[in-house]
Amino acid sequence: MNDVINDLYEIVMSRKSQHIENSYTCYLFEKGLDKILKKVGEEASEVIIAAKNGKNEDTVNEMGDLLYHLLVLMAEQGIKPEDLYAVLEERRKKTGNLKVPHQVDKNS
Repeated sequence: MNDVINDLYEIVMSRKSQHIENSYTCYLFEKGLDKILKKVGEEASEVIIAAKNGKNEDTVNEMGDLLYHLLVLMAEQGIKPEDLYAVLEERRKKTGNLKVPHQVDKNS
């Protein structure tokens, strides 16, 4: 999977540095951070809706869209896949880290 992510990230980065006519990725970079963030939010919502509808094929397709837009956001922010891999590797090592919600005494 890392190879696919790395390859797609490189394509995204190439679109950031050189304009290609009719490229959706170039369009996102031209419109800037607000547009990219809007698309990430839209795609995240679409993942939720697809998952709620229970059709795995739709959910997987929406996850692909979300991941693509996250890669565009990473490129825009100067975040490399290796940065993400390092965070995920650290999380993989953790066990027993369930966060306990803070209890509020409603009587005080």
